[in-house]
Amino acid sequence: MSRPRRFLSDVPVALKPMQRPPASDASGNAAVEFSLLLPILVFLGIGIVDFGTGTYRQMQVQQAAQVGAEYAVNHGFDANAVAQAVVDGTSFSEVKANPAPTSYYGCVSGSTIIVAQADDTCADGTSPGTYTTVYASGVYGTEISYTWIPSQFSLTGIATVRLK
Repeated sequence: MSRPRRFLSDVPVALKPMQRPPASDASGNAAVEFSLLLPILVFLGIGIVDFGTGTYRQMQVQQAAQVGAEYAVNHGFDANAVAQAVVDGTSFSEVKANPAPTSYYGCVSGSTIIVAQADDTCADGTSPGTYTTVYASGVYGTEISYTWIPSQFSLTGIATVRLK
């Protein structure tokens, strides 16, 4: 009775070249997988940074409008001075006070302001207040060109305050 062959030394010499390498040999698989995923990860990383920068630019535009409104509260309404405060209120060089700041009389009704005349009487019997609305706008361009989204975004900020 012959015994079963269990070792490589028991295999006839003619069959040795036909043997497969052990199934556990996975050297290089991680490098190949990483090289396939790296471009996708880099593209996603750039996209996340681009989205974050765009969001930050939107916050800067809104803050510029709020700075202009705060200037109007502290110094009174002067359209040119408020517009300059909007531009100076941020480090984002694309910000403009567009459209120009406005001042008007109005009455509060719920969460809205109804435009009125200075000598009108509001529904609650009070005199209209003086309000200023400050606008800020800017354009953000993406860092790289994406095929499915535009490469430029218009950003806007609005702030309304009561002066008196």
